[in-house]
Amino acid sequence: MSQSITTRIHTLTNELRAHNYHYYVLAEPTISDREFDRLLQELESLEQAYPELAHHDSPVKRVGGEVTKNFETKPHSRPMLSLGNTYSETELRDFDERAKKLTGTSFDYVCELKFDGFAIGLTYEKGLLVKALTRGDGKYGDDVTENVKTIRSIPHRLHGHYPDKFEIRGEIFMHRKAFDRLNDERLKNGEPPFANPRNSAAGTIKMQESAEVAKRPLDCYLYHFLGDENLFTHHYESLSEAKKWGLQINDSLRICKSIEEVWSFIEYWQNQRKNLSFEIDGVVIKVNSYQLQHEMGFTAKNPRWAIAYKFETERVSTKLLSVSFQVGRTGALTPVANLEPVQLLGTTVKRASLHNQDIIEQLDLRVGDTVFVEKGGEIIPKIIEVDKSKRLANEAPIEFITHCPECHTALVRREGEAAHYCPNEDHCPPQIKGKMSHFVARKAMDIDSMGEETIDLLWENGLLKNVSDIFDLQPNQLIELTKVTVDEQTGKRKNIRLLEKSVTNIITGIQASKNTPFERVLFGLGIRYVGETVAKKLAKSFKNIDTIALASFEDLRAVDEIGERIAESLILWFANPQHQSIIEKLKIKGLNLAINEADQMQITNKLDGKSFVVSGVFNTFSRDGLKETIEKFGGKNVSSITSKTDFVLAGENMGPAKLQKASELKIRIINEDDFIKMIA
Repeated sequence: MSQSITTRIHTLTNELRAHNYHYYVLAEPTISDREFDRLLQELESLEQAYPELAHHDSPVKRVGGEVTKNFETKPHSRPMLSLGNTYSETELRDFDERAKKLTGTSFDYVCELKFDGFAIGLTYEKGLLVKALTRGDGKYGDDVTENVKTIRSIPHRLHGHYPDKFEIRGEIFMHRKAFDRLNDERLKNGEPPFANPRNSAAGTIKMQESAEVAKRPLDCYLYHFLGDENLFTHHYESLSEAKKWGLQINDSLRICKSIEEVWSFIEYWQNQRKNLSFEIDGVVIKVNSYQLQHEMGFTAKNPRWAIAYKFETERVSTKLLSVSFQVGRTGALTPVANLEPVQLLGTTVKRASLHNQDIIEQLDLRVGDTVFVEKGGEIIPKIIEVDKSKRLANEAPIEFITHCPECHTALVRREGEAAHYCPNEDHCPPQIKGKMSHFVARKAMDIDSMGEETIDLLWENGLLKNVSDIFDLQPNQLIELTKVTVDEQTGKRKNIRLLEKSVTNIITGIQASKNTPFERVLFGLGIRYVGETVAKKLAKSFKNIDTIALASFEDLRAVDEIGERIAESLILWFANPQHQSIIEKLKIKGLNLAINEADQMQITNKLDGKSFVVSGVFNTFSRDGLKETIEKFGGKNVSSITSKTDFVLAGENMGPAKLQKASELKIRIINEDDFIKMIA
């Protein structure tokens, strides 16, 4: 084999990588498109003739070719949380005041454009792209690496002085003109156009054939570095360095010294966003200092050190044709406005949530009214106002129904709550199906291939009446089950059918789910007010389902964070004979209805009753690792220092405000070595 061929492949590979970087990241092309295509075609021909010489990250692979039947679900290195939103200057200034109070010091913000696309997390090892995960549920995402590798602005290989391993997160999107060209092509081919760039980007990245993904004009901006905590001290610094490695960072991000500068940045882009080549729906504001980000921490859903300011959304007027009522898993009744179809932000809107009776009365809404509709957070359509100048004299106020539209049970409205409820939770079809969908969901039993459509199919065929029936399902009952449905948006009929592969996945998933930990089984039962956190606390305190069932109101209230409402809900649920029957059947089927003894052996009481505030950067542990260890040894993590705090576990660069407060309250401050001695 000629050495010249090896050299030519190597030269072409490096040249094309460099041209890709200059074109897609720097936006400074160094050769014409035609010349680039000629070089790429030459490399592709050589690789076809000598496949053993092809680089594993060759630019030719950008054209795709892999076929993925099922995307593998993998855990995120750290939870992929969403941001808290605000739509007003007042709320933004409130965020600034909270941030100052939490940190007790001055700091910079970094302002970034909020791209209207599809979140992605990219992992690089030794400079090579090895994994790309979607957001998923925030803890687990789908591995779409092969599809992401077709996006030309995402490098397969980095250059410069990059860390050995890190993750960087960003947004995949389509430029407006690219989206328009794609829709023009679809119309010419007799295919329906996509609704908007965001939906088309999300749908594209989950396509099964990467060769098809490569044909779609996707792009990506990156905005959040996750790696060695000691590598950078500031968020802006990390993105500046990431750009040097070949990663595409949007040039619009700015450091702002005050909330006034932040507001000026927002006002500028609220007016200028129409001039961008892509869609944005707001501005993201982040505290620049990583040390202060650690100090501020997180709520259950959002970081306290960042917020998204959402721009005012588009509104349109249309006619209210009727109001229907839907029943959810918890029995809550939601009135839905049926509208004369209207275009809003690239989608056809036919329905909008009215939330509850109070909203209908506040709007003084009547069938036949002309109404103004907008998208809350640019996602869910809602009616915000009635155009009373167009109201006819004979339109009567909407009467809220008194009985469940599904099972005809009289509705109730609990004191202090806005929603009406159907109390017939064990015999009302949408409630039962909703509870089963909740039971099989990823955060509960995580049973493969049992989505809402499958649950509905099994219900309609009489195979499921409650969650315990899931464990009686047999393959011969499921093969070739069919149901015809009608799509609400298009009116088209659709056949739902279970094929052999799906049946195998369902039966395998059901058997595997019997190993699900007790706290997730408890959460999956769908007891009102018992979420993931409450289920964990109940499992840890009472050890098994029988002890919880027999617990008194006082016993339940004694558990940390279990209030009166949760305690009452638990007592009522376990007092129901039908629920008792479900529990007994689940026991017979072999589900984990008690904490695993092997897991119990790993838990000690060395830190029992002790509360800790963890702050700063550590050498032996990560911050999350420290918190897990505290809980493993019986301790409790708290987010703020009070007189009831036992220890402040202080690492390097701990904020001065927390140190001062701990000293004032005479809270014992310990370091990492002290903690290791405590649990030794």
